[in-house]
Amino acid sequence: MLSEISSFSFIVSCSKSKILVFIHRSLFVFFEVVFGLRSCLNLTLSFGCWLVGWLQTDLTSQIARITSTLKVVNEGSSLVTEVLLAFPENQAKHLAHLTANPTEGKGKAKGSSIGYPVQNVHPKDMPPALTFYSVALPKGLGKGDSFTFDVLAVFTHVLKPFPEKITQADIQLLVFQESAYYLSPYAVKVQTLSVKLPDARIESYTKVENTKSVGSEIKYGPYENLSPLSYSPIVVHFESNQPFAVAEELVREIEISHWGNIQVTEHYKLVHGGAQSKGEFSRLDYQVRPHVRGQSAIRRLVAKLPPRAHSVYYRDEIGNVSTSNLWSDSKKTELEIEPRYPMFGGWRTAFTIGYGLPLHEYLFESDGKRVLNISFGCPVNEMVIDTLIVKVVLPEGSRDISVSAPFPLKQERETKFSHLDLVGRPVVVLEKTNAVPEHNQKFQVYYKFNSLAMLTEPLMLISGFFLVFIAGIVYMHVDMSISKSSPSYLAKLQWDEVQAAIQKIQNIINRCLLIHDKLEASLRNLSRTGDVQACKAARKAADGSLKELSKEMKPLLAFLQSSQQAAQILPKVEELVVKEKDLEERLMAKHSTVVDCYEKKYGGREIESRVASHLQKITALRQEVDDLLEFIDEI
Repeated sequence: MLSEISSFSFIVSCSKSKILVFIHRSLFVFFEVVFGLRSCLNLTLSFGCWLVGWLQTDLTSQIARITSTLKVVNEGSSLVTEVLLAFPENQAKHLAHLTANPTEGKGKAKGSSIGYPVQNVHPKDMPPALTFYSVALPKGLGKGDSFTFDVLAVFTHVLKPFPEKITQADIQLLVFQESAYYLSPYAVKVQTLSVKLPDARIESYTKVENTKSVGSEIKYGPYENLSPLSYSPIVVHFESNQPFAVAEELVREIEISHWGNIQVTEHYKLVHGGAQSKGEFSRLDYQVRPHVRGQSAIRRLVAKLPPRAHSVYYRDEIGNVSTSNLWSDSKKTELEIEPRYPMFGGWRTAFTIGYGLPLHEYLFESDGKRVLNISFGCPVNEMVIDTLIVKVVLPEGSRDISVSAPFPLKQERETKFSHLDLVGRPVVVLEKTNAVPEHNQKFQVYYKFNSLAMLTEPLMLISGFFLVFIAGIVYMHVDMSISKSSPSYLAKLQWDEVQAAIQKIQNIINRCLLIHDKLEASLRNLSRTGDVQACKAARKAADGSLKELSKEMKPLLAFLQSSQQAAQILPKVEELVVKEKDLEERLMAKHSTVVDCYEKKYGGREIESRVASHLQKITALRQEVDDLLEFIDEI
């Protein structure tokens, strides 16, 4: 077998030394497998089966899918109930999904709903460089019996960018390692391998016996009569400008409301997992020639949502992102997402998608339990998810919770508190690493829930409003004041009386000021008409009104002087009364002087000279009265 490996020829169109080192390293891995398998060769020969295999490797996206149609023939005497599948270590650690299904034709495993059980096994005396899975056959194979089935193996992160860093204008080149021979613990009678690439532009590929390239497909074989654990390492270096959309973490929260809605919220932490971008980014070059100056960039993503999704939104940390489109009909709902900027290799972004679903299409009842039947995986096309966390938030009061999923999951329980919750809502947390579109299958959450518990929140709201109204009624009708015999209450009453008395005095002062204004108006009429008798009549009426106001003020002043509560404000009130009296006297003196001058037929200059001293004093007193009124208002 070592001589077989030494005879491999590699046709490499690139003369870089790095690609040779890369191939040498891949050969070293296979050499390690060879030496490890030598010790178990006799064990594998004793299995007594041989295979016929047709293999197709699909590399048209960032996810590598290897579809195998295998025919197993039992030549031994013992009954065969399982078939072993072998994967080298460098593939096993990237294996995301593995299924075995009834055959649907050469190289066409389509994931039938009726699959055969597959589980990881550890056969004795097998080397650690290989990982084995066992496929349980629907019935045992006797001597001479045969059985044909399809195997679909899905791998992530096995397509390595080479070179690892490119500029905005460079194309993206990938390297893929595989074996031209089907690695199996059984003898292989006939086998072929087809490698399907996204484009016919191939940098280089390993050429072994019976190798040919047709367009974007490389075909190896047929190879006949291969001994157990035969292999032939090959390397394909090809162009692929498919964007590598990798979600480092996706958290899907599915919140159930028995009032008729399921709210789904998806939080993405996205990175472009392809060749790293180096150099500067030119927005102008990208806008002018986007398919040349950014052909491997992530420009948009398409999320295939359930048919009757509603209230769809797409936002990031900044806010709502308007560069999105939604198409919906009775069969599907598609959301086209365009990030705020084109994503090149190594660039990251984070965003959130949310939408609602009708409850009756996903929640059913079975054997006294509620059953949620909904998709597990990511709705975005061809996205690799390093860590997928699905949180199912059940209504408060749910119990006897269990989960049924078509593949292994890590399960945890949490509690979430929302509005009007008393003990919190149970949350089923499901975690899956290395998730691919094949994991977008239905899973079921079973739980029990008392329908009467739905009335808890409405009753809490009704009771809350009722208590608020009752409290309002009690507050309006119950005397909440302190005892009427207490000193503080009596002091409050006295202060209220003082405030009322001061208010009345202010009103009296304001009325006096209005009378003063009328006297001034009568003097102006006198200067205009010369009617002395009318002016004297206005003076007489003013004297009567002022005397009446003075009588009203005396008992109010007496009350303030006798009240202890008015001790602080009383001096200002008394000063206000005195100033108003002085103002009144000055006005009367001015009025008498002007009328006397008009009766003696004095001229205008003479009248002005006689009243000049009165005018200055009247103006000053009026300003003092207004200031005192304002000061008392503030107190």
